[in-house]
Amino acid sequence: MTTPQAAPDSALDDFVPFDEIQTRLLAAFDWFEQTVLNLDNGVQLALITAALIPAMVFGPRLRRLVVQATSGFLKTGLARRLINAASRLMTPLALLLVLTLIQVVLAALERPYAIVNAATSLITAWIVIRAVSLIIQSKFWSNVAFYIVWPIAVLDVFGLLMPVIQQMQALAIPLGVADDGTAIQLSLFDIVRTLVYFGALFWLASMAGRTINAQLERTEELSPAFKALISKVLGVVLPVTALLIALQMTGFNLATLAIFSGAVGIGVGLGLQKTVANFAAGFTLLADKSIKPGDAIEVDGTFGWVSAMQSRYVSIRTRDGTEMLIPNEHFIVNGVINWSHSDRVVRLHAPFGVSYRTRDLRKVQELAQKAALSVPRVVADNEPTCNLMEFGDSSVNFDLRFWIADPEAGLSNVRSEVYFAIWEALHEEGIEIPFPQMDVHVKAMPEAKPEPEDAQA
Repeated sequence: MTTPQAAPDSALDDFVPFDEIQTRLLAAFDWFEQTVLNLDNGVQLALITAALIPAMVFGPRLRRLVVQATSGFLKTGLARRLINAASRLMTPLALLLVLTLIQVVLAALERPYAIVNAATSLITAWIVIRAVSLIIQSKFWSNVAFYIVWPIAVLDVFGLLMPVIQQMQALAIPLGVADDGTAIQLSLFDIVRTLVYFGALFWLASMAGRTINAQLERTEELSPAFKALISKVLGVVLPVTALLIALQMTGFNLATLAIFSGAVGIGVGLGLQKTVANFAAGFTLLADKSIKPGDAIEVDGTFGWVSAMQSRYVSIRTRDGTEMLIPNEHFIVNGVINWSHSDRVVRLHAPFGVSYRTRDLRKVQELAQKAALSVPRVVADNEPTCNLMEFGDSSVNFDLRFWIADPEAGLSNVRSEVYFAIWEALHEEGIEIPFPQMDVHVKAMPEAKPEPEDAQA
């Protein structure tokens, strides 16, 4: 008895549902034929296409007219940016005007104008988004408007915004149960909405922070350290406030943040330990005023000036023009030499030596002190002192100590001027400044060894 074999197409039909695909294609074609290929919709699409012609013809002309009319005034400021944005959007504005006229005419003739209305809404949303990005002049916010606001406007025009929101609300993560017994969930829509609110509030907080910092810089009554402290506090408080307000606007229960506290604590303990330590050290440095912007400091043998104090590091500008970025914690752990901390009058040393043939060492002392006073940056109120330090191997060594009141102007340069003055003063008196030398005394020469007989032959 033989078993009948299945048709060769049955296995392929099970793998690829040709019938279902054909049914869906026919349904899509019927929708396209009924919705798009009817007379009313065809007329609307033709009118939208025809509206591009006058917009492209008159748009550039209107732009040149606006530029010529406003070129003589309003050079800068918000009004200038508004005019520039309007001039660059003249072609889309002309298209919007033509579409609006077409919509009015179709409504007066009692003809359908749904497609023209959708096109008008889309071009209006695009013009608003583009105008805002041109006025703000921020690449970041332009990208936000293009990739977030524009898709939302498109979905709203075609009536798809609410279904998408409902799907995003359905994608939720349960976070627990509130005190009143209601379930606490975090949906994808809540996350997106919070990010949008936070972005807008963070931008406003940044603008407020820059405005306050600019006002502080113009206030001469405040010390540089206090200005830097206020700037640092605002840099922390304003973003955190923007985040909390964004969470409140979305109805997020702040009590649920306790769920993440353990994970955040572990993350800080393992990965962010140094960052948090530098952040706290920055507040400590500003609060105790151990260093402040403009101070002349020396760190690990490098001299420089504090140019800025950030939340994580201190920027030090050296005499070579380079910027050293040193973590805040380094100053607390390893210490720092602050040449202008409490008193800007500091003492410097200039060691030198003279020859042993010099007979009047008191005169050398007097000449060195006068040489130091001849340098303009040396403070005359604190008299320089020159002490005899030791009888060295090659010279009689002195140490000239003098005072300056402007360490921020540099240390090596004033020490160099003092050395030049010492050199000139000693040479005018014929006093020698010796170089290192060593005397070798040979007490006896070794006896010459007799040459071998082979060498004599």
